[in-house]
Amino acid sequence: MTTTPTSGIRIATGGLFALSALAFAAAATALSVMFDWPDVLREPAEVVLPAFTAGGPALVWAWFAAAWTYGLLAIPILLLPAALGLRGNPVVKVATYAGAASVLLSLIGFLRWVFVVPALASTYATGDGQTRAAVAAAWTAQHQFGGALLGEHLGQLLVIGWSAAVSIVILRSGVLPRWIGALGLLASSVYLLNQGDILATAIPGFPVWDLAGLLGSTGWGLWIALLGISILIRRSGAASPAPTSHVHSAHHGIA
Repeated sequence: MTTTPTSGIRIATGGLFALSALAFAAAATALSVMFDWPDVLREPAEVVLPAFTAGGPALVWAWFAAAWTYGLLAIPILLLPAALGLRGNPVVKVATYAGAASVLLSLIGFLRWVFVVPALASTYATGDGQTRAAVAAAWTAQHQFGGALLGEHLGQLLVIGWSAAVSIVILRSGVLPRWIGALGLLASSVYLLNQGDILATAIPGFPVWDLAGLLGSTGWGLWIALLGISILIRRSGAASPAPTSHVHSAHHGIA
């Protein structure tokens, strides 16, 4: 089932995709400069917590900005089926649920740095040796659960699944330029390789490609911005989506 999207929904969806990608890129750059993110995520508590304390309130606000500029992505993800005229497409519908869930999980990962880590860092800074050992253990537990498991592993897997499904729909239907679909699959594939770095935090010796995180996240963010721009410049009658049954068959072809 396909519907004709209104120009308002199309403009809002495309604009928010582009805006969220650019805003998050700015916030991520600030974190990289202020806190050596994302490399610092693999450092132990005795490195991370003093560095966090040294960053002061500005670092907490940088994490807050990173969280909600990424969280903004949930809105265009939810609007995308309507913007493409594919509200009734079952593949797009399931992908949308996965994409929205991924943003929620990533928000948990980011907002730990606003609501959980400051208290740990403060206690670590003023505690004695025994207190610091206890705080380091608490840090590792919350970091592995809220960060590695929820934010990175599940959050990234779900959003990669969303982008891959959307890319396949674009390739099959031509509802947007097909190079957008091809680029989305390429970016998603490279981003998926970053799971090696995440799994290595729980399974020592798991194969890691050091550049996967940088190349994957940068390429994926660029694809999000280009997706938004392509939606913005798309005329409502520019392409007719393929029948739902064809897209559904493509989905089963990659399962």
